[in-house]
Amino acid sequence: MTNSPTFTLLEAKNWQDYELLDSGDGLKLERFGKYIFARPESQAMWSRALSPSEWQNAHAVFQPTGEESGGHWELKKKVEEKWVMNYRDLKFWAMTTPGRHLGVFPEVAAHWDFMADSIQKAGTKPNALNLFGYTGLATLAAAAAGASVTHVDASKKSVGWARENQELSKLSDRPIRWIVEDALKYVQREAKRGVKYDGIILDPPKFGRGPKGEVWEVYKSLPNLLEECRKCLSDNPLFVIVTVYAVRASAIHVAQAVDEMMKKYKGALDSGELVTRETSANRLLSQAVYARWSR
Repeated sequence: MTNSPTFTLLEAKNWQDYELLDSGDGLKLERFGKYIFARPESQAMWSRALSPSEWQNAHAVFQPTGEESGGHWELKKKVEEKWVMNYRDLKFWAMTTPGRHLGVFPEVAAHWDFMADSIQKAGTKPNALNLFGYTGLATLAAAAAGASVTHVDASKKSVGWARENQELSKLSDRPIRWIVEDALKYVQREAKRGVKYDGIILDPPKFGRGPKGEVWEVYKSLPNLLEECRKCLSDNPLFVIVTVYAVRASAIHVAQAVDEMMKKYKGALDSGELVTRETSANRLLSQAVYARWSR
């Protein structure tokens, strides 16, 4: 590989409003702000460290159905419809959703810190593209650091949520474009227009559908998307970050795909796993694999 990647177990160490309290027996116990939740975690193939009574403190437990991420929340105690969480200077809304998620993937905060640092050190106002931007926290981290950001997501609801997070974080004056669109179609149009980006963030799902029914399957779709993104890179890009969830893929495979994309540029390639450390037994729980190219 041209960029000889390093392999890192990357932790998001700056959280105050989130912690992984315990895991085991196929579940994880987490604190999101003032509430505690129990969610399925198939990789937690060990015994729980905390007592059953401590697990019973959960405000809600997610009960999965047979579908991929489908199910419902079983409330044990009162939980507000939505509540405010903080990460450093960012504020955002969290809430329970039918897909077991709560509006934030806490482990990805390690990438937010990396982006903010890269943007501030660049000393310019880079142009960044966030694909599959969800509730906008990577977008807001980049914008707060001084970038102009284009945020793309196929879900109108997610983009609306992201815009609420922008107001909550008092970043309404920052240059952010909010786009509801299929990621691949959007990037293909940008390439034809000759639009260039200094940083690209990709956080694709395992499977998804665009606003017009476009099918996304990560193994089949990601290589083509990376090739189209390469056409949109500036001559001296700052970073490319790819995070992949819920797939049986090694970080080395994602790294090799990004390495192929970036082979004409001089830079460093880091890959590995996004991990969260328990507060109970100090064990690491792997949440996703990633590859990160930087200038």
